[in-house]
Amino acid sequence: MNKAIFLGVNIDHIATVRQARGTRYPDPVQAAIDAEEAGADGITLHMREDLRHIQARDVRLIKNVLQTRMNLELAVTDAMLEFAEEILPEHSCFVPEKRAEITTEGGLDVLGQFEVVERAVKRLQQFGSEVSLFIDPEIEQIDAAVELGAPVIELHTGCYADATSSATQERELERIKIAAKHAASRGLIVNAGHGLNYHNVKPIAAIGELHELNIGHAIIARALFCGLKDAVRHMRQLMLEARNYVNG
Repeated sequence: MNKAIFLGVNIDHIATVRQARGTRYPDPVQAAIDAEEAGADGITLHMREDLRHIQARDVRLIKNVLQTRMNLELAVTDAMLEFAEEILPEHSCFVPEKRAEITTEGGLDVLGQFEVVERAVKRLQQFGSEVSLFIDPEIEQIDAAVELGAPVIELHTGCYADATSSATQERELERIKIAAKHAASRGLIVNAGHGLNYHNVKPIAAIGELHELNIGHAIIARALFCGLKDAVRHMRQLMLEARNYVNG
């Protein structure tokens, strides 16, 4: 029996819809609860500095109601680090952040910002948070993550997901496979995410070294037509099928 792979559901886009009209709905807190009930293994949310979607109120409430775990994505800034020290997330993930981008573009440059990232990692580790680094599937970045003491990485799958030809997608898939194998051999927990959807998730989920996939936009988009719980269940089913996983 192959080992299971876990699903972290990113609920940022529930908050995006709410913020578009400045209402109190749809509530990402309710989305987090529904995703959990449908089988999500954790809830991921990214409170950006410009507060374009997730708000501090959302993070505080979700931290208190989850039955699984919260993965707080944040930029490497003093303001976000101070907020994390208030919230005390069990799991956190440092991501790059640019004001003008629509969504996160590329991985964190750990190698180029080694000392800054290292200080940030150690700062969150002081209160026991399991810190992850969202990085491109590059050996040099993986080795830098190991050197500064991060126990977890999340491989950026955007180039794979955005590939416009099957040949390019295959090359990107192979790059992720090599990176995942290398990271696991260095003792890291290896997650992955960005741009994954119902059509491209299986080849990624089949990579045995991957522990968890974080998926948001595709699940929220499908939820418009079938409901959030069914959307979560379907994604989770595809992931487990890719592993040939039989529960029990």
